[in-house]
Amino acid sequence: MTPSFTLEDKIISRNDSVSGTLLAEKGISLHVKREDLIHKHISGNKFRKLKYNVKAAQKEGHTKLLTFGGAFSNHIAATAAAGKLVGMQTVGVIRGEELGVNLEKTLLHNETLRYAVSQGMQLYFIDRASYREKESTEILTQLQNQFGTFYLIPEGGTNELAVQGCKEVLTAADADYDVICCSVGTGGTIAGIIETAFPHQKVLAFPALKGDFVEDMLLTHTTKKNYKVINRYHFGGYGKVTDELVTFINTFYKTYQIPLDPIYTGKMMFGIFDLIKTDYFNRNTRILAIHTGGIQGVAGINHRLRQKNSPQIKIC
Repeated sequence: MTPSFTLEDKIISRNDSVSGTLLAEKGISLHVKREDLIHKHISGNKFRKLKYNVKAAQKEGHTKLLTFGGAFSNHIAATAAAGKLVGMQTVGVIRGEELGVNLEKTLLHNETLRYAVSQGMQLYFIDRASYREKESTEILTQLQNQFGTFYLIPEGGTNELAVQGCKEVLTAADADYDVICCSVGTGGTIAGIIETAFPHQKVLAFPALKGDFVEDMLLTHTTKKNYKVINRYHFGGYGKVTDELVTFINTFYKTYQIPLDPIYTGKMMFGIFDLIKTDYFNRNTRILAIHTGGIQGVAGINHRLRQKNSPQIKIC
């Protein structure tokens, strides 16, 4: 019998305090909701997004999950771990067919994909043009012919069931906060938070990608207007990392012992501190920053930084 994907008893609801001279001077209270501690390998928003999708797959009698992602995708790693946990097969359709030419070499240098394989995930590499059309009828039919029947989870995990899971991020204990901050990728996490934020709260969205698409993306998941998109802390675009960002992440960890990733939470937290410095918030504002996990991706970023002889992220 397939075990149920429920870890309710293991969810850690903990808001860690962040203090310091700047916060004291500006009269700001800042806490970090440690969603990264939910599960070692299915952490943060990935747990939230997968929870109801996996339950739906089980209810429908599926034995295989198929999803999409890049070579360093947190979602790929989490789906592989979730599949192993519940006894389901997993297939990861990976962007970049060149990565599959010498799989042994790819896995040697890619901790994310190596971990996914260790959890039993079957990797399938496709070219970038096909990847852009990955959810077209033609591509999905090809995948069904290749792998048989599967339960499809979108890239990044975002769909209505994912939003349902992310509606559980905020709890009654979070009502004391005035502002909720969250990084944005595919929009599922922030949509769930927007939907369940308390009436007096403002939600700030920090996109990890360059562009003005977030507003339109959120319209597909929520009709509420209790949020603002802060577009200026993407550091050049998705996956873009600068020495300044690396220094901030390392200093933050050294000061607060809270690890940040450079794709999502590092950029969000950098933005929060910059907004505090520039008096964006009123005095006595209470801020809750959502830590969405993603720490597994640090190894891949550090590999790239080593190749460029750039400073590396040190969070352990």
